[in-house]
Amino acid sequence: MTDTVSTPAKWLAEAFGTFWLVFGGCGSAIFAAKVVAEDAGTATSVQLGIGFLGVALAFGLTVVTMAYAVGHISGGHFNPAVTLGAAVSGRLSWRDLPGYWMSQVIGGLLAGLALYTIARGQSGWSAEGNMAANGYGDHSPNGYSLAAVILAEVILTAFFLIVILGATDGRAPKGFGPLAIGLSLTLIHLISIPISNTSVNPARSTAVAFFNGNGAPGQLWVFWVAPLIGGLIGGLLYPLMFENGRLAIRAQSD
Repeated sequence: MTDTVSTPAKWLAEAFGTFWLVFGGCGSAIFAAKVVAEDAGTATSVQLGIGFLGVALAFGLTVVTMAYAVGHISGGHFNPAVTLGAAVSGRLSWRDLPGYWMSQVIGGLLAGLALYTIARGQSGWSAEGNMAANGYGDHSPNGYSLAAVILAEVILTAFFLIVILGATDGRAPKGFGPLAIGLSLTLIHLISIPISNTSVNPARSTAVAFFNGNGAPGQLWVFWVAPLIGGLIGGLLYPLMFENGRLAIRAQSD
């Protein structure tokens, strides 16, 4: 289907999809994760925020909704690591990769700008440390080391690619791919928000790092390198294990 779509349309789809992912996912973390209301009657505070679970679900929902909306146009990557995995696995032409990456980064940055502009409307709000940026060490939500963050990001991105490639395989049940992919991203966030604030997506990390400051720009390289390595691994493993018939042939002969 995507082969019959113009290249600019694919770029627009990737930009819109990445914008929605960042705006919905990071926006839920910025605006809704921690909302405290004061009960005047009892003089106590009530937590009304959505917390980690809500943020994780928000990221998953952005992917589900946009995958159904524009996945038939561009493939619904919204993530440079996914695009790399798709190219490595033969699902996308290598010549399309630069345009996809550029569109994803631009879409993400526009979402980051929109979030920053909205958040500044709150009296006393400061962007530093409050833009849902990714980080390690002192900038990790729970103080995880650089090595721990890299390992988590590589593993989670690799499995994300395997889910994506499997859910969109021609042999998979039709129409359920976006659900599997969105739920996979939700699970990934449930695992790794405390570790790194969850990237598995260089465009998502870039989108808010420079607005956030507080060390995030200096650590951004990790959230390009680790997810891209994971995307490369996942893009290689799925065809090797499940498409080229090597393991299938061996299983039949056993």
